[in-house]
Amino acid sequence: MVGAYDDRDGKIWMDGKMLDWRDAKVHVLTHALHYASSVFEGERAYGGKIFLSREHSERLLTSGRLIDMEIPYTVDQIEAAKTEVLAANGFTDAYVRVVAFRGAGEDMGVASSRNPVRMAVAAWEWGAYYGAAKMQGAKLDLSKWKRPSPETIPSAAKAAGLYMICTMSKHAAEAKGCSDAMMLDYRGYVAEATGANIFFVRDGEVHTPLADCFLNGLTRQTVIRMLKERGITVHERHIMPEELEGFQQCWLTGTAAEVTPVGQIGDYRFEVGALTRDIAEAYEKLVRA
Repeated sequence: MVGAYDDRDGKIWMDGKMLDWRDAKVHVLTHALHYASSVFEGERAYGGKIFLSREHSERLLTSGRLIDMEIPYTVDQIEAAKTEVLAANGFTDAYVRVVAFRGAGEDMGVASSRNPVRMAVAAWEWGAYYGAAKMQGAKLDLSKWKRPSPETIPSAAKAAGLYMICTMSKHAAEAKGCSDAMMLDYRGYVAEATGANIFFVRDGEVHTPLADCFLNGLTRQTVIRMLKERGITVHERHIMPEELEGFQQCWLTGTAAEVTPVGQIGDYRFEVGALTRDIAEAYEKLVRA
């Protein structure tokens, strides 16, 4: 599938109906467009089966509640919609995007309790999120923007508005020839990339930032479990940026990113080592099992 995302062949599930791709539209006064009242999930189907599908659907509902937006669908109904979309488009391996948002209604200010909560499910074929970096190791910039304190945002929600600084950070990184950017948190600790969690290796042990002010990704949780099953020590802790000099390997995790090696962050360089390759290969086998 090629072309702009609003001009493609295919089907999108929207508010309980299957629509032609180009007909899945919203009004310009949709509340989410103006006030970011939107949550979403990014998922991948492998061989016709979405990896951790129910966990994604459950998190969508949780994210909605965290931003005071009750989504009018059950987990089973969301699961059924995703299955319908894959079948309608004839996909077995695909990226699946579920989005719930406050639509246009009687309110057009910050408050929007009288506006309907809508939901859509789309899917498309999507290769490696970082392209060739999936094998060679991604190059990351250091973002000037920091992940905010959980006292200022609902950091456990996968909410659209929380990605604004991620978009800005990634644009700046791409302008420098990088694939992505690593962000610090409001305290100055290493946090994550713009859409993926981050892991480091030192002397055979793994270190990853404590997810206390950013999304604890489902892929992150899966990879931590895989490492522990292999008897590898995993330290979930606060990591200072100057510690990067002492790490030998690095990788990113996320539904879109899967497990992607990192070769460079700013002036720090990392090898695409045996543990990185092993986890990437094991994850690929797991999602296709």
